[in-house]
Amino acid sequence: MTVESTAARGKPRRSTNRSTTRGTTRRTSSRQPLDGMVQLLTPEGERVEHPDYSLDIDAEALRGLYRDMALTRRFDAEATALQRQGELGLWPSLLGQEAAQIGSGRALRPDDYVFPTYREHGVAWCRGVDPTLLLGMFRGVNHGGWDPNSNNFHLYTIVIGSQTLHAAGYAMGVAKDGADAAVLAYFGDGASSQGDVAEAFTFAAVYNAPVVFFCQNNQWAISEPTERQTRVPLYQRAAGYGFPGVRVDGNDVLAVLAVTRAAAEHARSGQGPMLVEAFTYRMGAHTTSDDPTRYRSDDELAAWEAKDPLLRLRRHLELTGAADAAWFAGLDEESDALARRVKEAIRTMPDPDPMSAFEHAYADGHSLVDEERAQFAAYHASFADDHDEVN
Repeated sequence: MTVESTAARGKPRRSTNRSTTRGTTRRTSSRQPLDGMVQLLTPEGERVEHPDYSLDIDAEALRGLYRDMALTRRFDAEATALQRQGELGLWPSLLGQEAAQIGSGRALRPDDYVFPTYREHGVAWCRGVDPTLLLGMFRGVNHGGWDPNSNNFHLYTIVIGSQTLHAAGYAMGVAKDGADAAVLAYFGDGASSQGDVAEAFTFAAVYNAPVVFFCQNNQWAISEPTERQTRVPLYQRAAGYGFPGVRVDGNDVLAVLAVTRAAAEHARSGQGPMLVEAFTYRMGAHTTSDDPTRYRSDDELAAWEAKDPLLRLRRHLELTGAADAAWFAGLDEESDALARRVKEAIRTMPDPDPMSAFEHAYADGHSLVDEERAQFAAYHASFADDHDEVN
């Protein structure tokens, strides 16, 4: 988006009661959304204060957050295009959820551990995972192309909700080890209806595990709206398990950063688990096999596009003078370079060795696996023999 196109939408509404700190402009009032949702940056790009979650951030850090979101969005768009071109079997887009992922990802320390679902491309970026490595599983050439322990970022989990149990168990181990670290478990509003999530909440609460349950409520579990899954806001479910919950504006990267940072410290300090509900919106399809026009309206999509997380922070950067046209132009060039690298990586990605499927099934080997490996090797070799006979 260019500066001109942003201006065409209308200048952000200015308040007459302001104070400026370290290059940021904010209202001195503490007005918040009526539903109690934590917000530090309005859709118009204005800073507001919250009595429980403060954030002191300079212009360089603000630009860094915008860069993270912009590059993640460009990577996601390129991956979607590659799937349409037949290079990927499937792709789950994060479009619209960049602030929830970048804000939470940047709130963590290197020694914290993350358990994602299959859509946390922005969190992977924050944890230093090369974005091209995310593509292998969706191309069908590996089961996850990175070492989880290198970045404290677990492999993607396709089974809905199961990673919350993995996170709770890992966090229980962290507590027993006496480590000063937090565990973050991502899941969606649809997964909140799974029994695995309820069990994870129970174990984490009873064992006072240092885990933050981070729910990205993007309003739709494929074609099922949130109101058909719960009669109370999702964050309020935490109270029934005996730990705190908070709802944050998931399209406000600053609020997500502040809330997740506080939640992680809550967990690290021995106070047990916490639930964060990032109230956001999936602007694209659930995956590339989905057609969202069959179950949601254009008016709903337009209303959420007005709350676009990138547009919101861009308005703030322009309003405060923290970034100019030259900086945005440079970021566009960086985004183009990333897109070219992604295309080159996917088209040169080697196919796996068919025999590698039998590796690492058992630590010390197994006679049945050895037998199956030999049978498959003979079967695979038969195709080469048939080819030779034809020639």
